[in-house]
Amino acid sequence: MTVYGITGASGQLGRLTTEALEQRVSPEQLVLITRSPDNLAEYAARGIEVRAGDFNDADSLRAAFAGIDRLLIISTDRVGDRLEGHRRAIAAAKVAGVSHLLYTSVPEPTPENPAGVVPDHAATEQAIRDSGLGWTFLRNALYADGQLGSIEQAAASGQLVTNAGDGRNAYVTRADCARAAAAALVQGPGNATYDITGPAALSTADLAALAAGLRGSAVEVIDVSDEAYVQGLVEHGLPEPIAELLASFGTATRLGFMSTVSTAVADLTGTPPAPLSSLLAETQPR
Repeated sequence: MTVYGITGASGQLGRLTTEALEQRVSPEQLVLITRSPDNLAEYAARGIEVRAGDFNDADSLRAAFAGIDRLLIISTDRVGDRLEGHRRAIAAAKVAGVSHLLYTSVPEPTPENPAGVVPDHAATEQAIRDSGLGWTFLRNALYADGQLGSIEQAAASGQLVTNAGDGRNAYVTRADCARAAAAALVQGPGNATYDITGPAALSTADLAALAAGLRGSAVEVIDVSDEAYVQGLVEHGLPEPIAELLASFGTATRLGFMSTVSTAVADLTGTPPAPLSSLLAETQPR
């Protein structure tokens, strides 16, 4: 019997992936790893094993990974301060006898890509390759879910302020990332990289059109420099490091690093990814 593990299982992506995986395998084949096992009591009640594991505690990880064959490492959210934790998890997985690691990464994790999350992801991918374990990299595009607030704000104000220029972004729903991860988990061994994207690469004009549909009138796209974008976010109350991180995604989009559209979601799951427009429609009052 193959045993599948998921780290960060109490997070949004972890929960969605667990639910997708439940449609494919039996509960006794699943192990959920989290720093707070009590948060997953509902899954334990369904017969799924929940274990404590902390990326800052190598001993806890080795115990948590024991008996797992294929392990999904969901990247932690501490941008710039997560690589050592990821390396700890990789080393613990090898000691525990895990045969195959899956990792949630980012599109085009190359030195040229200015997105602020790239260094962590690129180094983690390399550490997994160096481990000698089997690997699958799930390079998730930006979440479509994360664009809903911006679209609604643009609808309210009549303006969409951006530093993405004419770039395009293949936004993908978190649910589709989860479905793809669950499908990749149950596939046979063999190293692979998947670009997990939505069905189309959208421009800021496309986002403004979606906002205009909510507003009932046109929404203007306001193009600004990276520096002005950061300044605007800081003036609206965001800490400067977070503002710079968000701006870096606009820069990466403008330079073409986020525009790849792939068929990976459909290839893995048999069902095409949902467009951002349908996700937006689901969130609006009827």
